[in-house]
Amino acid sequence: MPLRHKVHLGLVMAAAGILALVHSLLRFRNFEARGYDLGIFDQAVRQYSLFNAPIVPIKGEDFHLLGDHFHPIIAIFAPLYWIWDDPRVLNIGMIGLLVSTAIPVYLVVRGWFSHLPALLTAAGLLLFWPFQALVNWDFHEIAFGVPVIAWVIWAIERRRFGLAVGLSASLLLVREDMGATLLAIAVVMLIRGAWRSAVATAVLGLVGLWFAVGVVIPHFAPAGEFQYWEYTALGAGAAAAGLTIITQPWQAVAVLFDHPLKVGLWLLHFLPTLLLPLLSPYVLIGLPILLSRLWNDRLNVWAPVYQYDAILAPIFLLAAMDVARRIAVQRRILPPVPWGNTYYDAAAAPARPRIAYAVPAAVLIVTVIGTLAFPQVFPYQRTVTAQNWETGERAQAHERAVEMIPDGACAEAADTAVPHLTSRTYAGLNGTTAEEHLEWIIIDDRVSELGGTSPLTPDEAFARAERLGFETMVEDDEGLWVLHRDIPAAEKCSAYLER
Repeated sequence: MPLRHKVHLGLVMAAAGILALVHSLLRFRNFEARGYDLGIFDQAVRQYSLFNAPIVPIKGEDFHLLGDHFHPIIAIFAPLYWIWDDPRVLNIGMIGLLVSTAIPVYLVVRGWFSHLPALLTAAGLLLFWPFQALVNWDFHEIAFGVPVIAWVIWAIERRRFGLAVGLSASLLLVREDMGATLLAIAVVMLIRGAWRSAVATAVLGLVGLWFAVGVVIPHFAPAGEFQYWEYTALGAGAAAAGLTIITQPWQAVAVLFDHPLKVGLWLLHFLPTLLLPLLSPYVLIGLPILLSRLWNDRLNVWAPVYQYDAILAPIFLLAAMDVARRIAVQRRILPPVPWGNTYYDAAAAPARPRIAYAVPAAVLIVTVIGTLAFPQVFPYQRTVTAQNWETGERAQAHERAVEMIPDGACAEAADTAVPHLTSRTYAGLNGTTAEEHLEWIIIDDRVSELGGTSPLTPDEAFARAERLGFETMVEDDEGLWVLHRDIPAAEKCSAYLER
């Protein structure tokens, strides 16, 4: 790759990374970052950095996070806390992962076409709504899978199937459901004729899925079982759901489109990419993730404002460019070769067909319009239009509240205050901490519920605090209340952040 091409790609990555980082840091400064999920992962990775088990008080008393989801890969970020002991180090690390995804995406598209289409595709990916949504979510383990899945496609294109198997295996450390993604990758390998790699990947996927869901999570889960079976539209259990999909596929398909949010999610993924991903075998890699969400009972996993779509973005974008490449072949713009056997050297790349620009142009146009007009899906709007540059009175009230909590205290706080306490206290959400240890409480009376698995309402939190003998220290400062009771500090709270 010529030096000037590396510079071009580096500038695109740097610009996108700076924009993402500014947005993320402004969210933290303005107390928009939340306990779910930044506080949770800060507690977990911080404990890893102290060589402790990932006990997360935000999830509950003595809650081991591997009993919730299987994501041991997050421990890779533990050394970052030895450099800067702050929750924002997770924001920086996650943005680094997302930005690095531009490299395999650029290399794949450059091999199919040439430098400029590849550069535009990389830029479109980094600014597209799924990446904006994940940055706006502050942190999630799925970020580790985003660059890996793009490198898997790169390895398949290069016919380096052994490397593709190894990269796919690493996805099993990202999340417990990645085993199903490995099965989809195996199907793509089988289409390519790499049957040994396909078998190896499929076996790894099945074993990884069983190990995470059947062994590790039940071992650490409070209830002794995996608690995320939420597909009752298909059946009461996995076997019943599988039977429905096989014997009544029309019913399973209907569930995928039975709510406006689901339809919106389909459109947001496939309209900007001109529906082209649906014609590529690579789309199979993303289907387990997408379908498992749309079959889920929980409405919030259908919405395009969460972290779930970031790993789909490079898959579907590369699938669209794969189809664009094959269209160019059919029109004799590119040499006729079997699917997936082409990796053009940039110096020998053919003339740039218009189809090479269609997908990245559509993605970039949608991104610009969306970022200017639709902040619900494109949250960078608040940063690029300077709406979040000023610290409001509500954020200042948060700052005053958290400053009152002493180091090492056992505290519960509003969801927006918790990430500012996790670095120096034993911090939970309202209702998650053992009552005999609790010293400080921050209650937000401007929200309908206070966060957590079984969230309290503000009224319930106030009643609980009164029952426990708390006294009001700060009354209704922009909706925030600080309460305290004078009891001996619990050793487990003061020792929580000690190695």
